[in-house]
Amino acid sequence: MTVQLRQSTGPQFSRILGIGAERGTNVVTNDDIAGPIDSSDEWIRQRTGIITRRRADPETTVIDLSEAAANKALAAAGLTGSDIDVVMLSTVTYFHQTPSAAAILADRLGTTAAAYDMSAACAGYSYGIGQADALVRSGAARYVLVIGAEKMSEFIDPTDRSISFLLGDGAGAAVVGPSDVPGIGPTIWGSDGSRAQTIRQTHGWSELRDHPELGWPTLRQEGQPVFKWASFQLPKIAQEALDAAGVTADDLQVFIPHQANMRIIDQFAKQLKLPDSVVIARDIADTGNTSAASIPLAAERLMREGTAKSGDLALQIGFGAGLVYAAQVVVLP
Repeated sequence: MTVQLRQSTGPQFSRILGIGAERGTNVVTNDDIAGPIDSSDEWIRQRTGIITRRRADPETTVIDLSEAAANKALAAAGLTGSDIDVVMLSTVTYFHQTPSAAAILADRLGTTAAAYDMSAACAGYSYGIGQADALVRSGAARYVLVIGAEKMSEFIDPTDRSISFLLGDGAGAAVVGPSDVPGIGPTIWGSDGSRAQTIRQTHGWSELRDHPELGWPTLRQEGQPVFKWASFQLPKIAQEALDAAGVTADDLQVFIPHQANMRIIDQFAKQLKLPDSVVIARDIADTGNTSAASIPLAAERLMREGTAKSGDLALQIGFGAGLVYAAQVVVLP
């Protein structure tokens, strides 16, 4: 006799119900970091668009940042931690292989939800939104909490001119749940591991164990290859996300790219032929590059300052080490 298995089913649509953000409390200026890299405020502004970046106190952890952002997202969605069915936390700066930061965070929020960490670097939040959309619509979860959180200051070499001067600390969170109308378009995502060395950790933990003289691992970036990849290849991915959602650039109100570099953001806008009416997130100017946290941080700021509003149609795209990328069109909560 053949047994017929049951499968879960869910709502036809999902959407983002609330967003929350938490930035590092310390403002770090270009003058504060220019000396060790033999640079200047003018050079950093011209090359990156960054004026200041936010960094956390030494005692503040990735979980602390995540908890603060998550509570704000839950409040914005009108929910509590006990309502959440899945907690997913994207980070590359939590230094414990196990247990996951997400499981500890879930406990702090008062839920026994499924919880797991994800390593997708600067695309992590967009990866999470794509997964949350699938989980809700499949019926595997009703409410999913997605967090991108990084304490990039833990990976900084103050003398490094390739990436360290870009980096900041923060966390952004979103609650995804059921919707009567489409609120999250199809996710276009992928990777190119052949370019993995262009953004990398200097050495692994086992190398540090066997060769302590190497010192603490930090990040490095090959600037020009990354700039060309992000500026000229990824707009095609963004366009695929628009096409998959059945919209055009003219339909958008907001564009929220990963806050990697202001010149990359400008190239994106040019390549996509975004109308002047589209609000472009430029949170990098005074927050810095916060990897997985950058898109939700930028989105929260636009909404808090009134530059974007509930119901606006936004294109978001994350990209970074791996190399990985993910893009989708969403309705802002």
